[in-house]
Amino acid sequence: MLKINDSYEHNFNFTQEQVNKFIEISGDDNPIHHDEAYAAQTVFKKPVIHGIFSASVFSKVLGTIFPGKGSIYMMQQVEFLRPMFCGEEYTAFFKVISLDEKRHTAEIETIIKNANTKKITVRGQAKVMNKEKI
Repeated sequence: MLKINDSYEHNFNFTQEQVNKFIEISGDDNPIHHDEAYAAQTVFKKPVIHGIFSASVFSKVLGTIFPGKGSIYMMQQVEFLRPMFCGEEYTAFFKVISLDEKRHTAEIETIIKNANTKKITVRGQAKVMNKEKI
């Protein structure tokens, strides 16, 4: 059973091929995400990962690892603070901040940091339901 302050870390990265698949699925083909020449002319200097695609790691972890299988992902508040780039290493952090055992729900802090700089790129809060683990 989950407890307040339980936490989990997940290391990951994304490839340009994965971003290209997200472009195909989402329809968001803004050149900032795939065109190196275009991106070089921006403040970012290279293509950036879609914010919502970067936050998809939250769904992966909450639905399959922490709290895990059987979880229903009910809500996600998210802020995109810094750009994320293909090929860079990131760590997603999860921490239980509140529990409602009657409703089998948990509010979980969700943060992504660049593994090298330790700077927060994405932060937010999720709500999940899991009748077996909460």
